[in-house]
Amino acid sequence: MADHDAVSEPFERTINLAITGASGAQYGLRLLECLVAADCRVHVMVSRAAQVVIATETDVKLPGAPAAMQATLTERYQAKPGQILVFGREDWFAPPASGSGAKAPLVICPCSTGTLSALASGASNNLIERAGDVALKERRPLIVVPREAPYSEIHLDNMLRLTRMGATIIPASPGFYHRPERVEDLIDFIVARLLDHLGLPQDLMPRWGEARVARKTR
Repeated sequence: MADHDAVSEPFERTINLAITGASGAQYGLRLLECLVAADCRVHVMVSRAAQVVIATETDVKLPGAPAAMQATLTERYQAKPGQILVFGREDWFAPPASGSGAKAPLVICPCSTGTLSALASGASNNLIERAGDVALKERRPLIVVPREAPYSEIHLDNMLRLTRMGATIIPASPGFYHRPERVEDLIDFIVARLLDHLGLPQDLMPRWGEARVARKTR
């Protein structure tokens, strides 16, 4: 269990962020970087499969122990003391595990189809699944970022069920109208949408129509 000392500085908001084993670990890590930059406290949950995917898709090597992972992420993203808190998969005393914990939005980015299924069926076999269950039952914002291709009928049905429960599904399907030149531009397209849905300011991507409005107001 990570050592969660008293936070030395106040933060604007608290966001729960879970990273699971779907491809697209870059989306979750970039979102974490942006949340830190936005002065949010971030409760981080990383599945075992996600650790494998992160090591495969990026140059980030995360240690398995939550305390060591917390130190690694804090250093990598130059977070303030206590700004990034990492919780283990069976840390049932973590704030996201209970409705009486901090009333924070939960973003699962990326979301594996296994986690998608668990959320839709109400499973709570680990902290990430329990955090999703809490978000749904407490009517808190739950943003799910699935990444799979193609989607089976089971995947689509699970997304529909979660949508009907109040979750927001934002597939990792970046647009191209901003004329991306780098892979990072595609990642930022999705992260910008996530920040918008969290109500956080972002300058990663201009909003549709902003340039036209600017021309009309000159």
